Amino acid sequence: MDLSSLKLDSNYKILVTGGAGFIGSNICESLLANGNQVVCLDNFATGKRDNIAHLLALENFVLQEGDIRNLDDCHNACKGVDFVLHQAALGSVPRSIKDPITSNDVNVSGFLNMLVAARDAGVKRFVYAASSSTYGDSKSLPKVEEHIGKPLSPYAITKYVNELYADIFGKTYGLETIGLRYFNVFGRKQDPNGAYAAVIPKFVMQLMKYESPVVNGDGSFSRDFTYIDNVIQMNIRAIVTDNKEAVNTVYNVAYGERTDLNDLVALLKENLGVFDAKILDVETLYGPTRQGDVPHSLAAIDKAKKLLGYDPEFGIQEGLREAVNWYWENLR
Repeated sequence: MDLSSLKLDSNYKILVTGGAGFIGSNICESLLANGNQVVCLDNFATGKRDNIAHLLALENFVLQEGDIRNLDDCHNACKGVDFVLHQAALGSVPRSIKDPITSNDVNVSGFLNMLVAARDAGVKRFVYAASSSTYGDSKSLPKVEEHIGKPLSPYAITKYVNELYADIFGKTYGLETIGLRYFNVFGRKQDPNGAYAAVIPKFVMQLMKYESPVVNGDGSFSRDFTYIDNVIQMNIRAIVTDNKEAVNTVYNVAYGERTDLNDLVALLKENLGVFDAKILDVETLYGPTRQGDVPHSLAAIDKAKKLLGYDPEFGIQEGLREAVNWYWENLR
């Protein structure tokens, strides 16, 4: 994504935790293209070396292999840094249900380590990946930042605790923080493999192999699918804003429209069918509803538009076209 219109100072040194992951590596690329110095902290538990292999030779890019559960690693990564974009986490509701202890260690203890290290290093602002899972059992639509329900999974609890810790560090230590509640992010470099693969890359890979995608439930569950470039835009806007009313709070990061899973599969077939018409005939299968899943998710993005000037460029149609093209060219 071209950051020139967002007026990000190229002199800033920026730490991206989880910088070898799907979202983190895309952020790193955009920052480097803008001329920024970038430090990537990653332990490669879920991040991929392939995502950043082409960046390693760049003068402005530093890879620090380390773990956010290690406070010394966090302190080392924060040295001389102007801003932190904290993307490192163990995602996935099912993963957290299977192993809540590790999810808590990474997402809560690791997050607290990063807050402490950022505070000690005197960084200008700490921007972190929050989650739409924080809305829990709230049935209201669209989801508005100030109204949440009870969490429905260990993962959701960890992401809510992140928000509470960030709020306390703002009030107690004067650390500026901004939380970004991501809604079902998708796009280039998102991993289609593994037990906890996100639905879009997983379905794309299955369809390209003429395998039937398995939808959890009857396909009526809906999500506010959010293309990666919208997420990059919000991270940068969170850095560049000088609006004091805009800091020490949280924002939804989404497009503001929802798509059910049946429509999602149809759109994927339509986009992939341009390359291979046989994909249009692949049957869709249906399985049980997944434990901890929220039936519907739709974000209100008024707050982000008002306070940060957020202007998402990619809806589901445009985003899927870009994503499918990338998968076809790179992973077929």
